[in-house]
Amino acid sequence: MTSQPVSDDSPGTVLFPEYATLYDLIAAEVRDLTDEQLDFRSDEWGWADWSIRVQLSHMASLIPRWLVLRLGDTLFPDGDHGVDDVNAIANSDFDRRMDDNKYHALSVILGKLKEFIVLAQRVLSERNVGFLRAQSVIQQQNLQWQLMNKAHPTGVNLTDDPTKAVMLYEAVMRHIYFEETTHLFNIQRIKRAQGLTTVSDVPKVGYWAIYGWDTSEA
Repeated sequence: MTSQPVSDDSPGTVLFPEYATLYDLIAAEVRDLTDEQLDFRSDEWGWADWSIRVQLSHMASLIPRWLVLRLGDTLFPDGDHGVDDVNAIANSDFDRRMDDNKYHALSVILGKLKEFIVLAQRVLSERNVGFLRAQSVIQQQNLQWQLMNKAHPTGVNLTDDPTKAVMLYEAVMRHIYFEETTHLFNIQRIKRAQGLTTVSDVPKVGYWAIYGWDTSEA
């Protein structure tokens, strides 16, 4: 993520060039796993409560949950986001992930993840820095968010109401990237818990890199 000054007229992509390599980073880590390895979970560690398959489904789902369900009226006023089956993907009955009955196979989940990362890149290419820093959304705050806020150098502004914060769209795009890298770190921990070798070099940025985050291992 750039730390250099950028003009408001610059495309949003200059803020987050890392999106260009995000999918390959994730796919390389999981593409050769068996169903048994994908579905391993454990009650012994909080970070292993979700299996790798569930982590990936969440990673895919969270992008349209933010960009389509929460910000869609502003980002896609004509409804041209291109996401079919939005409810089953971003608002299913399964906990913060896509519908397990429709999106279970690894190839299907990865296909959706790639589609939605491309959607995020589209938002960044079509919207300039000034737009991303002028638009905002109210984010409900809890103890988890109070910790996560520390990873954002700008763009998350607390209000007089301790349960709410104002989040600029720039921070939303940063949040999505931080979620992806943090869950990729979780996937690597779950692999190591199974005695498997990890593949990708996860960027040490975002939530898993802040002081106070649980980075314990098996």
